[in-house]
Amino acid sequence: MILYIDGDAFPNLLKPIVLRAIERLEIETIVIANKKINIGKSKNIKYMIVDAGADEADNKIVELLNEDDLVITADIPLADRVITKNAHAIDHRGAMYTQDNIKQYLAYRNLMQEIRNSGEMTKGPAAFCSKDAQQFANSLNSFLQKPNNKI
Repeated sequence: MILYIDGDAFPNLLKPIVLRAIERLEIETIVIANKKINIGKSKNIKYMIVDAGADEADNKIVELLNEDDLVITADIPLADRVITKNAHAIDHRGAMYTQDNIKQYLAYRNLMQEIRNSGEMTKGPAAFCSKDAQQFANSLNSFLQKPNNKI
């Protein structure tokens, strides 16, 4: 399994959590973004900067992705593409995207986008906090401890 990190908008609170997991389990990791992102120094982490553009990092992740790899992203359309390739995706708040729930997440996201496009003001997500980081850590550790997830 390779861990891919969608580096665009990756919360700083998650960096030490992910770095500890990468180091502890020696997980091959690729951080992909359209600007320099630093999760930390590790022989297990490669950094890849792609051209600027809305979906450039997403496209590169999907291009490199193999079945059973893990992607950390808050981008629901990317998560949908990941799930379609029989890989795994987790968001910054610890939600695991699956075959069973990804279409529901995508439909809700698209509905909210339509509402915003019509001129309606909507609330964004709550500010990211330490409780979210803890939930992410719990979900990531739970995923990594499953015996069928080859590390």
